[in-house]
Amino acid sequence: MIQIKLNGAEVMVEEWWTILDACKFYGIEIPTLCYKEHLSPYGACRLCTVEIGEGERTKMVSSCTYPVSEGLVVRTHTKAVVKARKVLVELLVSLTPSSKVIQDLASALHVTKVRFEPKRVDCILCGLCVRICAEQMDGRAIGFVERGSDRRITTPFDIKSDVCRLCGACIWVCPVCQARCQGPDEESLLCNACLKEEPTCFAIGDDYACWMGGKGECGTCIPVEETKEKK
Repeated sequence: MIQIKLNGAEVMVEEWWTILDACKFYGIEIPTLCYKEHLSPYGACRLCTVEIGEGERTKMVSSCTYPVSEGLVVRTHTKAVVKARKVLVELLVSLTPSSKVIQDLASALHVTKVRFEPKRVDCILCGLCVRICAEQMDGRAIGFVERGSDRRITTPFDIKSDVCRLCGACIWVCPVCQARCQGPDEESLLCNACLKEEPTCFAIGDDYACWMGGKGECGTCIPVEETKEKK
């Protein structure tokens, strides 16, 4: 095993783990969308972004694809990380406002507005359907084609696949196929029906707050100013 620093704590992790594996083992919740257990990591959505390094030499990486190494310093809930995740969720909501999975992420991350024009696409290119077809169903009936803005998922030569068994795994795993609670006739871009209380502890610092989770997630922390007054 090797040692890393995770949100200020020295912890032991397995050498073959990713940062996301380490966070899951130690009970630190990281939002994910394109990641699913038992499928190969893809790193497309970037929601699992964390900050690594110290001082001015830090960078943000996708935790589902970044391997741990001896002495690695990881911070999972810095202000920069939280801001990046919120912007990504805003983009995802603008692309597929009808997705319950994405709407739930918006509520969990306290995203209450979307500054991007809605497009309502049918695919966010998370790659879950491609991976589950190849890795779990041993079908390989679909895959990515084209590049850039033309990138899409389809069958070879855009014709009916001979190896597709119509198992439905691709639909089951697709986050866009899971409609939000209001059904297909939603009136607002954001649902926010499951929105948590606004955070009260964000002023505590620039790191993970306590065992309850990421700072602000539970909405029960006491502001620094109030703590000082009591002392």
